[in-house]
Amino acid sequence: MVEIRNPSETVPGKNVRFEELGKGCYAFSADGCSNTGVIIGERGVLVVDPQATPALAEKVLQKIRELTDKPIKQVVLTHFHADSTLGATAFEPADVIASDLTRRMIDTRGSDDIRVLCDRDSALFSDLPADSTVIQPSMTIASSMTIDLGGMEVRLMHLGRGHTMGDMVVWVPQSSVIFAGDLVQKTSVPYCGDAHLTDWPRALDRVTAFRPNALMPGRGKSAKGGPAVATAVEMTRDYVITLRDAASACVEQSLGLRDTYLAVKDALEPQFGSRENFEFHLPFNVARAYDEALGLDQPQIWTLERCADLADALGGSQSTPDDAASDEQVAVAAQSDEADGDQTVEDSQSELVTDTDFAASLVSGPEQDDEGEDLDLTAEDIADDGDETTVASRQGDGENQEKVLEGVR
Repeated sequence: MVEIRNPSETVPGKNVRFEELGKGCYAFSADGCSNTGVIIGERGVLVVDPQATPALAEKVLQKIRELTDKPIKQVVLTHFHADSTLGATAFEPADVIASDLTRRMIDTRGSDDIRVLCDRDSALFSDLPADSTVIQPSMTIASSMTIDLGGMEVRLMHLGRGHTMGDMVVWVPQSSVIFAGDLVQKTSVPYCGDAHLTDWPRALDRVTAFRPNALMPGRGKSAKGGPAVATAVEMTRDYVITLRDAASACVEQSLGLRDTYLAVKDALEPQFGSRENFEFHLPFNVARAYDEALGLDQPQIWTLERCADLADALGGSQSTPDDAASDEQVAVAAQSDEADGDQTVEDSQSELVTDTDFAASLVSGPEQDDEGEDLDLTAEDIADDGDETTVASRQGDGENQEKVLEGVR
């Protein structure tokens, strides 16, 4: 039986940890929760991924206030998922910042994402106010931005598609700390239900190119020291590539979704089966890998109905949408389905500077993201020589790799 709801008995928010990663940089983590980054400068504080609920965000705010009474200037959303965003209101920030592509995903998928996550992980959202809705950014960026917090320069960058289409990382060069969101995991397996598995390893290459000395992953304890960072990135890469290639092998052999699920589980379990969220994420990860192997470039939107269909297809247990999280649990405002790319909010504060000087690329020619925008990074940001193997073409990525699945069901 495949269970697509969270089977863990962990109480979200217990065992709070607040780690210093480098000068002015901190990571908040707790059992069953996404991580939150905190960057403190002379002028104010920037928060990265503000938790799943305002109540959990208050735990972060309490830790911040133990260090400083400076105002919360910005909250950065590294991606659109509700378990990382809905706590933003607790910080009362001057600005909520996301990538253009994340804003589009909030508009087209955010409402359904809240409904699905409240149903799949009800304990995490148990104290979510009934009138909660999606968090709308007040400012969006196409590829990069530099924020001056006062004695602390912070760079926001979209490095390409990976965990979602709109992933953004937060890099603090002065402290050599990177806040990677769910693009990188350390103790948990990645969630891939909205992923671009072919592109994801190249985004990881770009993270590695910074040679950070510390990295905050999407969940769990942070990686401290270059070797620990490299291990976290490589674990994430190994999982994504094994998932992708195993599902591709199944599709080549014309297996259905259930047989693909069983075969991919067999391929992943020896290396990753003991990691957090292995069983919880697996049905959604396999479903996305199966779709991508069939040629579906854009992930399908997860709705309660689609979750029920997935459980049925895999022979699992899942209530019907009528029995799932109701509108009374979380009232989600209707969002436009149009991906209107012309509503980016312009900079209105002196400490926020759109970085038009990001001219150097990871490769000799300009690298473009999936919407045609240059992926601009300065030579100071990139610590390696930018050889072309780092950002191999989409078609060639993994082309010559051996299939990880030798025998499938």
